[in-house]
Amino acid sequence: MNWGRLITAMVTPFDDDLNVDYDQAVKLAKKLEHERSSALLVNGTTGESPTLTQEEAYRLIAEIKKNVNIPVIAGVGTNNTKKTIDNINNIKDLNVDGLLVITPYYNKPNQESLYAHFKAVAESTDLPIIIYNVPGRTGVNIGVNTVKKLAEIKNIAAIKEASGDMAQFIRMVNETPDDFLVYSGEDILTLPSLAVGGQGIISVASNVAGVKMGEMIDAFERCETEKAAKLNLELTRLFDALFVTTNPIPVKHALNLLGFNVGGYRLPLTNPTPEVSRVVKESLAVL
Repeated sequence: MNWGRLITAMVTPFDDDLNVDYDQAVKLAKKLEHERSSALLVNGTTGESPTLTQEEAYRLIAEIKKNVNIPVIAGVGTNNTKKTIDNINNIKDLNVDGLLVITPYYNKPNQESLYAHFKAVAESTDLPIIIYNVPGRTGVNIGVNTVKKLAEIKNIAAIKEASGDMAQFIRMVNETPDDFLVYSGEDILTLPSLAVGGQGIISVASNVAGVKMGEMIDAFERCETEKAAKLNLELTRLFDALFVTTNPIPVKHALNLLGFNVGGYRLPLTNPTPEVSRVVKESLAVL
């Protein structure tokens, strides 16, 4: 998969009436492409996918896909296997470059059920699939042994591993085939994950810090470890600030503060508090 090392999980811009602002979304996608994103994830958690309608998600993916020259990955996962497959079928004419499928949430399937879910989803499409493991949001962790079994399925190509457990991340890297890509889903672990053999990052922070993150990844690839470590240290405050409260509240606020209007939030998300605003604003000094 030619998704590269820096995949940005795009925010979804809204207008003053909280309608999806498709023109601004295209502008943001082009901006991110220019700022070193190697691929874009559309309709993920950072894109407020739980509050988008099926029609909005379809149009958003379509508009971005036809306006950028980098891969576009579509977020399609739900906690309902049939609905996930329906979501895939509904966008099959858009020629996206991959699918992100989250671990089912709320119903908390066991490991055998997780395997059956992802296997059924994979069998419904020829597109490459990225499993998304984020137990902090879903309430269930997909174990290494389950990932190893899923990696044997032809079009299950990668995992976005956002458990925060580096030991688990390392095992996933070491115990899966070389062509199975293990991405970090934690911005603050971008450099450590590269150092242990990870493919890269599916990032929130690159909505605002793509250039500097690209420089850090370049330095790592050139074995310029001191430079990479220095850039990582500079970015750490920003990484922390962008998760000081529920994502994507801080990153949308950061874009607005930087003069790129992405609007507000659909309930149940609300505007940042003054304290969150202060923390985010101060962290932008690194850029």
